[in-house]
Amino acid sequence: MCGIVAAVAERSVQSILVEGLKRLEYRGYDSAGIALVHSGKINCTRAKGKVAELEKLVSDSRASQGIAHTRWATHGVPSVRNAHPHCSARFAVVHNGIIENYEALKTGLVSHGYAFESDTDTETIAHLLHLASQTVESFDSVVDSVISQLDGAFALAIVDEQTPGVIWAARQGSPLVVGIGHGEHFLGSDQLALLHVTDRFVYLEEGDRVRLTAQSFDIFSSDGIVVQRPVIQASAFNEQVSKGPYRHFMVKEIHEQPDAVYASLLGRLGKDRILSGILGPNSDALLRDVQAVQIVACGTSYHAGLVAKYWIESLAGIPCQVEIASEYRYRKVVTLPKTLWIAISQSGETADVLSALRNIDRMQVLATLAICNVATSSLVRETDLALLTEAGPEIGVASTKAFTTQLTVLLLLSSLLAKIKNISDFNESQVVGLLHSLPNLLTEVLEIEPQIKSIAERFVDKQHTLFLGRATMNPIAMEGALKLKELSYIHAEAYPAGELKHGPLALVDEDMPIVAVAPNDELVEKLRSNLSEVKARGGQLFVFADFNVATTESAGEILECVIPETHPTIAPIVFTLPLQMLAYHVAVLRGTDVDQPRNLAKSVTVE
Repeated sequence: MCGIVAAVAERSVQSILVEGLKRLEYRGYDSAGIALVHSGKINCTRAKGKVAELEKLVSDSRASQGIAHTRWATHGVPSVRNAHPHCSARFAVVHNGIIENYEALKTGLVSHGYAFESDTDTETIAHLLHLASQTVESFDSVVDSVISQLDGAFALAIVDEQTPGVIWAARQGSPLVVGIGHGEHFLGSDQLALLHVTDRFVYLEEGDRVRLTAQSFDIFSSDGIVVQRPVIQASAFNEQVSKGPYRHFMVKEIHEQPDAVYASLLGRLGKDRILSGILGPNSDALLRDVQAVQIVACGTSYHAGLVAKYWIESLAGIPCQVEIASEYRYRKVVTLPKTLWIAISQSGETADVLSALRNIDRMQVLATLAICNVATSSLVRETDLALLTEAGPEIGVASTKAFTTQLTVLLLLSSLLAKIKNISDFNESQVVGLLHSLPNLLTEVLEIEPQIKSIAERFVDKQHTLFLGRATMNPIAMEGALKLKELSYIHAEAYPAGELKHGPLALVDEDMPIVAVAPNDELVEKLRSNLSEVKARGGQLFVFADFNVATTESAGEILECVIPETHPTIAPIVFTLPLQMLAYHVAVLRGTDVDQPRNLAKSVTVE
């Protein structure tokens, strides 16, 4: 992984490919490369580091066909020799995903005399193509032969210098989209890579293969049958993928959260009620039969699921389990009868989540539901129901508006379950009113950014930080710790505040900042007691406190940042923003790469 762009046209494609790679930079990567086919020869250029380094190396080319790639290291360290494309004689290939049986394939290739120049699993594919071409005549048949040998998850784009004007591609477990032009066709890992050349797309389904020429594209299912996939017209959102006046995409996306939350609620709420059918026709009747909820997710989305557990159980009275997808998929799971199985993923292409979905106990699962930001994603297509977060494109690797919109629709879902289940003490109009108030409240929170920027200065020279929260604030503390470690590379972890005395208190000293989130809820006095334990041991306390809780202490061991008055139900969403801003400003002061933190990728499409 991480990003693929390919093009075949009646004009030069070099600039198209380079621009496509730039548009995929948000995914995170460590090297880049491009292979251009011109006059019957493949010219391959690769570079370690940013696309800008690759751009310096490529010379102007009139090639009308090519493939390009940004790589995030899985097999082999970041280096030029491990960068894609990988070539073998007449063939070049780029690849997202992991070939699980590459070691066995490599052993066989070595026995046939092939020498490997890289540490990657992808080079195996290139040599397999050449080996197959010794006994199989056509490019089409060579591709079929090789794909049938591959186990694992992959998206591939392949060129053959002896078959000019043709690109073959395949998708199995890793996303790939075809862009349609006039006298030209394109491939990309997502539509963002291609919006500068087209707004018409075909999303390949699992197992699809596609043969592209400048004039046509033919899609084949995994059994070789020609299939038709719908052409989708993309809405133009070039403005959304530009930084505008902001220094980084992340801070832009932090400030977009009021609008993103508003968009995620639009058409789903009435003045004082939740509208019917927001999950689709007949979905309300289906939800009435739900007896248990299982949530599966990764990273930030997992934290959203943990908050949802509190809401679902407290509002709707339904037992809810939350599990990390990479663990869930590899154990024997007991699924309760009539379970609503929820998968949460910003991209809808997270490999562990998709694998978990594809291996559920359908006898016990009443329905599957995707909470996702991408309507055309694999996750949305493969689940029974979908509740889309309307966050718009999120370019920064560290998720911000995707998380708060996930929380927003999860609260909406929890409330819908409570309404449909006729929970006697559920106050629908109150929750709806709180949801309506969210965009304005988030706008108010953004106004305290100067204060948070000042607090961030206290973290610049720190190496460790502890985050504390109780109840729904514990997952928010976890998310705050994740953001700080992702962006600033400061080691940060989160604990339920009540667990301090069971171990973490041993870490507290004058050099350990302690960040606490303190909404005005029923546990606030217990939280105060927990913080007193920290204060007594000389810890540096930074408390993000509700207006009604704050004591405006700014001397000695405590520094408070006051948050606008917030109802406990929506506090997890509101208190997220200050922690995002803290992580952002600490990272800026430490000089790290905010939008593309080291070693991380935006869409994790491999295990």
